[in-house]
Amino acid sequence: MELLIGNKIRELRKSMHMTQEQLADAAGVSFQAVSKWENSIALPDITLVPLLASIFKVTIDELFDYSNAEMQKEIEKMCFMSYEVREDNPDEGRRIIEEGLKKYPENDILLNNLLYCMNYSLNPDETIAVASKLIDKTKNFEVKYDALRFLAYAYNAKGDKESAVAALEQIPEIYFTKLSEMAFILDGKAKYDAAEKQKWLSFETLLQMLWKIAECHEDEGNSEAAISEAEKALGLINAFSSEEKIGRFENYTEFFKKQIDRMKS
Repeated sequence: MELLIGNKIRELRKSMHMTQEQLADAAGVSFQAVSKWENSIALPDITLVPLLASIFKVTIDELFDYSNAEMQKEIEKMCFMSYEVREDNPDEGRRIIEEGLKKYPENDILLNNLLYCMNYSLNPDETIAVASKLIDKTKNFEVKYDALRFLAYAYNAKGDKESAVAALEQIPEIYFTKLSEMAFILDGKAKYDAAEKQKWLSFETLLQMLWKIAECHEDEGNSEAAISEAEKALGLINAFSSEEKIGRFENYTEFFKKQIDRMKS
């Protein structure tokens, strides 16, 4: 989908028999800026929106005459494309998200997905900057809590445990999820979809927690118990081997096998 506000600006400008230069003069910008708006290369600065609406004698809602549903659909598509490659090729995953941000600047969902393409261990300050920005601006609590999680990881990578804990303490302790409750309340396909999505989220969390327990055992010098936890994780993955989505967890299989070999050597 093209960013239709550019089309709308072009349509309104032509309806008033204005050139790009005349619109640029009226808005106090360069004609190159107007050209970028109309060709969906860039968006007008948010502070210019009321002025543009006034110039065209329309409401702000009329100026932003585009389908939010279509925009969200395109954003979701870009995020999925990034998700598909970011594990093996984080640079490509990041490129996809950054292209999306050129089209939809400051979009919460894209910024949230950008965090997943950053290396908070190698460049924690970059992650801190994006996560902090997102925490301050977003009205989506799910996005905010995810950004707080990345903020904690980045501070921890810098050795700042106090700031990491402070970030995590802003996340409420929740013993149920919207998806799990929807699985109990809904029926039919909606019930299935909620339960299926929660199943895989819980599956991945369980694998991660098994490894955290294994790390604790290894830190205490109990390699046998650590290996046991890692083997439980492999057994869990094997139990789901017939499911198509298990392919997404191949990296976990490789990880646990390597750790078991390392601890046994």
